Amino acid sequence: MWLLKDRNMVTQLVRRAEKAGFKAILLTADSPVIGRREADIKNRFILPSYLRMKNFEVMDLEKLYKIKDNGGLISVTNGLYDQSLTWKDVKWLQTITPLPILVKGVLTAQDARLAIQAGASGIIVSNHGARQLDYVPATIMALEEVVQAAEGRVPIFMDGGVRRGTDVFKALALGASGVFIGRPVVFSLAAEGEAGIRKALKMLHDELEITMALCGCPSLKDITRDHVVTERDRPRIAPRL
Repeated sequence: MWLLKDRNMVTQLVRRAEKAGFKAILLTADSPVIGRREADIKNRFILPSYLRMKNFEVMDLEKLYKIKDNGGLISVTNGLYDQSLTWKDVKWLQTITPLPILVKGVLTAQDARLAIQAGASGIIVSNHGARQLDYVPATIMALEEVVQAAEGRVPIFMDGGVRRGTDVFKALALGASGVFIGRPVVFSLAAEGEAGIRKALKMLHDELEITMALCGCPSLKDITRDHVVTERDRPRIAPRL
């Protein structure tokens, strides 16, 4: 979830999550403002005035969004999100729910330590699909740094760039407790609905099992750092004079 300017709305969303049986609250921390999404600008993407969100009908979101004809995504969302988001807001969320708070959008060791100090029960290494900031590192490159900074105090997850079972294997080898799947699920949903999602998840599951077998790993606990080589592991070659 994003932290909204209307804290009463945030509380309502948290209560709905609790009632629905969710086991944790995931706070998106890397988009207090929307990045310059040039594809949306090029395509003249707008939020039409007739937009309705079925899942939030009872929450009067129209007043919150202040949707107008030809409303641009940036202006609408920047009017919705709380741009003053700080680590203190993790503690504020803890005052309104007993559910554990996971922080999504961490890419550095420093932020990992700050998230844990703020009371986060888990961290998701994410770059928001690389849509928020140019030149942001790939999550697989940032993962190990965050894992090392956490020192086992909280579970570390990763999203972004997971397209095959081998990607899942690499993340687990670098210390992730698990991965989140984004675009493959959305693409599968668009192609074949629920059946498409089931097919995509089965493909990832089967590919992971094959990768484990070919790497000599009979169980997940057998996947270790020794199974991957990163740029940090490559020996530096002295230039020829």
